[in-house]
Amino acid sequence: MIHLDKQLAIIKRGAVDILPEDELIAKLKKGRPLRVKAGFDPTAPDLHLGHTVLIQKMRQFQELGHEVIFLIGDFTGMIGDPTGKSETRKQLTLEEVAKNAETYKEQIFKILDPQKTRVEFNHLWMEKMDAVSLIGIAAKYNVARMLEREDFKQRYQKRHSISIHEFLYPLIQGYDSVVLKADVELGGTDQRFNLLVGRELQREFGQEAQVVLTMPLLEGLDGVQKMSKSLGNYIGITEAPEEMFGKLMSISDGLMWRYYELLSDKHLDEIQALRCKVEDGSLHPMEAKKALGIEIVGRFHGAAAANQAREYFETKYQRKVMPAEIRQHFSTPEPIWICRLMVDVLKFAKSTSEARRLIAQGAVKVDGKVVHDVNFRFHHPPNEIVEVGKNRIAQAAKIS
Repeated sequence: MIHLDKQLAIIKRGAVDILPEDELIAKLKKGRPLRVKAGFDPTAPDLHLGHTVLIQKMRQFQELGHEVIFLIGDFTGMIGDPTGKSETRKQLTLEEVAKNAETYKEQIFKILDPQKTRVEFNHLWMEKMDAVSLIGIAAKYNVARMLEREDFKQRYQKRHSISIHEFLYPLIQGYDSVVLKADVELGGTDQRFNLLVGRELQREFGQEAQVVLTMPLLEGLDGVQKMSKSLGNYIGITEAPEEMFGKLMSISDGLMWRYYELLSDKHLDEIQALRCKVEDGSLHPMEAKKALGIEIVGRFHGAAAANQAREYFETKYQRKVMPAEIRQHFSTPEPIWICRLMVDVLKFAKSTSEARRLIAQGAVKVDGKVVHDVNFRFHHPPNEIVEVGKNRIAQAAKIS
């Protein structure tokens, strides 16, 4: 195993809390691989960079020789995590959760080593649990403690509905740690309460309590609110390379260093050296940002795609030209509904519903003009160029 001090330095990188740190040190001193758990409810089909902060930390634990358990909360996903919510969340169907879970498995191995990753699903033990066992778990916690949670407390004080099944969520998340005998559980700062419930339940079941490690919630492109698909300030890890790179170039210089710390594989000394060069004027901040963009895009799409995305950005935004060789070309001999064109032909949207949303947001242009009519039909000729956002551009092939 790697020396204790070096392990601690890597583990503590970017972390907000390690509760308690002395217990983590004691566990590391035992010299055996620790079981490190992080749970993800598959409530959406795609992950964004905010989710990868935890996955990056898991990768660091892997590289230190520890056992990483990626828990897909397909059972808890049907309950819906009430954390930070002012009202009861809509419950997902088993089919929705299963479909999302499959995409998570594909996406996480862009970061984690599949040979060193243990993937678990909590339906495997929760579906076997009978009513007596569930009541037994519920008996180990009380309502007063649940109402210490800020979101529950606020909803209770405002007389907003709190469903009984929402109280079960932190208990089931905590019970996952009992089943998996976790030594360490990772989570965002918003998960602190749930993670600590896991410690208490492990003690109740006669286990050594897990150490809780919380990571910050990554700020979105606006630099203010946490990255969220619903807020539109996100970078999806399945987005096109040019789209990802362009979004990374849009973040502020200050936020860039936050992304370096939480998302980059570079050693902290390397990042500090880069920062010193930017501060003394020997390196332009944009060049440091491009290096970050190359690393992040390369992680999910490969080095060639990352370099092509950089060339695209420099050509379009810095040289102010739009070279034909980096456009997508398509043919459509018949007039076609713009939403169907975006989904079926260009793959610029995953569904006609998403295409409609993009049009409503003013993100779709045809020949440089914003499309406001969701029923617009693309005729070629005269229509020629379709743009979605800043980085997805396609040109209709000339008809000979």
